[in-house]
Amino acid sequence: MNRKNFIQNTLLGIGALITPTNFIWNLLEDISTKELLGKGSPTLYGKNYKLRQEAYQDFLLMKKAAYQEAGVNIQIVSSYRSFSHQKRIWNRKYNNYLQQGLSPTVAIQKIIEYSTIPGTSRHHWGTDIDIIDGTPKTPSDLLIAENYNKNGVFSNLNTWMTNNAHKYNFYVVYTDNPNRKGFKPEPWHFSYAPLSIPYLQKYKTLDILSILQKESLIGSEHFSKQFIQEYVFANVLDINPHLLG
Repeated sequence: MNRKNFIQNTLLGIGALITPTNFIWNLLEDISTKELLGKGSPTLYGKNYKLRQEAYQDFLLMKKAAYQEAGVNIQIVSSYRSFSHQKRIWNRKYNNYLQQGLSPTVAIQKIIEYSTIPGTSRHHWGTDIDIIDGTPKTPSDLLIAENYNKNGVFSNLNTWMTNNAHKYNFYVVYTDNPNRKGFKPEPWHFSYAPLSIPYLQKYKTLDILSILQKESLIGSEHFSKQFIQEYVFANVLDINPHLLG
């Protein structure tokens, strides 16, 4: 049995004598803190995008099926992001909002409507993807919800993924459930469950506040303990239940 199938069987059929969380944590206990924060050097696969091997293999199968079944050409526009990459996104948005006259705390709240604080992104793990349909003419603004709605340019992609992505172990992360907190719905963001579930379990053991304070991110002086606790609860953990394990 290969590693991917072993992980999948573990997630789905674990015995009563051992809890899934503990078993998964032991299975991937070699995941370093650096990897979780996007500071490691993981082996990644893909052309013009980077994924861990198991996610890459299943993505190729999903991409082929989508094209054969619906003429949908799944293209990845974002996959693995290092800490430094996410930090550049954070700095750009933070500075832009300050230049618009927003206070630091309001700027942070605006950023985390869609973007993560560096060190807290699922894209650090090499398990998550942002996707579009390469078949129609792409609009200038790619990753906005309107493109994926019923009459949107990527509606066919959204329909096919809703009905089929789970067959290839991919699940949308930030759903449109009105009771969900944290990031706004992202119909373009999918995660490879067999790997991202154990990564999340390990991530939950980190002292995120201490880590972020040591990073000296711009605006981090406004990261109170309560803010980080609420951020982790809403933005990191309030996700599609299929990705919680």
